[in-house]
Amino acid sequence: MLTAKQHELIRFIQQRLEETGISPSFEEMKEALELKSKSGVHRLISALEERGFLRRLPNRARALEVIRQPEDATPTRAAVSAGDNVVPMVPPAPRVAEAVAANDVIELPLHGRIAAGAPIEALEGQTTLPVPAALLGPGEHYALEVSGDSMVEAGIFDGDFALVRRTNTARDGEIVVALVRGEEATLKYLRREGSQVRLDPANAAYDPQFYRPDEVEVQGKLAGLLRRYH
Repeated sequence: MLTAKQHELIRFIQQRLEETGISPSFEEMKEALELKSKSGVHRLISALEERGFLRRLPNRARALEVIRQPEDATPTRAAVSAGDNVVPMVPPAPRVAEAVAANDVIELPLHGRIAAGAPIEALEGQTTLPVPAALLGPGEHYALEVSGDSMVEAGIFDGDFALVRRTNTARDGEIVVALVRGEEATLKYLRREGSQVRLDPANAAYDPQFYRPDEVEVQGKLAGLLRRYH
């Protein structure tokens, strides 16, 4: 089932593709759906990808492909009464994984900067980062430029590029991209402590950050690092 916002977004993307041949920017999608931040657009697109409605095209920034459209059906009376406002969906078509040679280079979407310190917003970038395919495992990946020094004891420095495997789950002790309160993103160790989620830095100068579970959303796990030497 698709939510009303997911249905609205896929219709907007399809309309823009038909009109201009180019998928809309995250800012345009945010405004069209009247969302407060681009992080909400990220969540909607990730959900549509998981359900087989959208695909991010490789090697190009800001490139989305609509694989299929939801059925134009009215939500069931039971769903409306429950407050779900859902739209029925067609079962997704199977996808075939493409083999990538070890010496290939993949252009990963570069989604702005992420804090290794106090949380800052991870912005949707308009560029890509060439990455050797051998550095990446299975799954979908993206890149973020690290800002700050709170993860230096884990070997992650200001200006590094974090290679992130997209996922919404992680085990205790893993380094994750955490979206905090739906607005700001940070790179930290994830730990659960009682009824709270703790985001731990790797720098003795910084204190752990504590949040309620509903305030933290995992958006990926660290898969590797790239560092440029000048």
